[in-house]
Amino acid sequence: MNATGPEATPATTPGPGPGQETAPGRIVLLTTSHRVAPGLLSWPAWQALHAADRVLCADGTHPQLPYLREAGIRVDEASPTAEELVGTCAGGHTAVVVATGEGEPALTDGLARLAGSGRVQMPELELLPASYDLPGARLLDLVQVMDRIRAECPWSSQQTHKGLAKYGIEEAYELVEAIEEGDRDELREELGDVLLQVIFHSRIAEDDPDTPFSIDDVAGGIVAKLIHRHPHVFGDETATTPEEVKAHWLRTKATEKQRTSVTEGIPLGQPGLALAAKLASRVRTAGLEVPLPNITGIGYDLLALATRAESEGIDPEAALRAAARAYRDAIREVEATHPAG
Repeated sequence: MNATGPEATPATTPGPGPGQETAPGRIVLLTTSHRVAPGLLSWPAWQALHAADRVLCADGTHPQLPYLREAGIRVDEASPTAEELVGTCAGGHTAVVVATGEGEPALTDGLARLAGSGRVQMPELELLPASYDLPGARLLDLVQVMDRIRAECPWSSQQTHKGLAKYGIEEAYELVEAIEEGDRDELREELGDVLLQVIFHSRIAEDDPDTPFSIDDVAGGIVAKLIHRHPHVFGDETATTPEEVKAHWLRTKATEKQRTSVTEGIPLGQPGLALAAKLASRVRTAGLEVPLPNITGIGYDLLALATRAESEGIDPEAALRAAARAYRDAIREVEATHPAG
């Protein structure tokens, strides 16, 4: 590589002699993602780095620098101004700037002003992403943020699974409300709050002295489960209808759980209508004939309504919430026409 250091390449180069033309050169701003392991750069990025006359980086602790130097690339720890960088490129030279996490806004703003002034023949400017975020990459940020909060926040560092349990329920209800209200902004926010509960509990689990596990263990477990329960996607079986997919799911789930009763795995702490509907769903799916208790009372009337709703494909909890919202609106209308006091 034809790399030169600051002592050999002046910040500005002499202007051309009479009748000579000076090639403006090329500036490459190389950006990387901290969510990708250092050293894993694209092939165009490595080509640009090896072909450059000078490689510069303002941050001497940039995580890419050890890997670049290991590859034989000389990197100057320097933060030139826009004018100095343009001068470095005069004569057809190429300078690669390894951008810091902020993206070098001062330098890029200076280059934009210089280009707009019309006073200087500008080199070719190129933004070259050297590594890209894959879908889900921001989850890594969330894991890192949660890890720091757990270590440094006096409140978060003391939390337990039991202490946070109520928040998980609250956030789930708020998510359902956002879905039913059709508020997209609220939906995005509530999904984030639910995701936080998963990340928080997983971080707490890492501190368990007996059976610790991490968010990677949680993710790995659900990935394995999804693959196993979708043989029509990841295996040799076929499914062309939602009913066939559900049949696959139930078969594999039954094999995994080896339950002795269809009631196993149903959380009894969930709301009553949802509990009744879930029990009815298990009974219907298993093909059992189980009569409802022949007892009178409001609770048993509600049980009958919940099982009827489930048989008709209606979520009784959602139906009751919709009715309650209509009742709420009616209350507000009355309040508007008959103000208190």
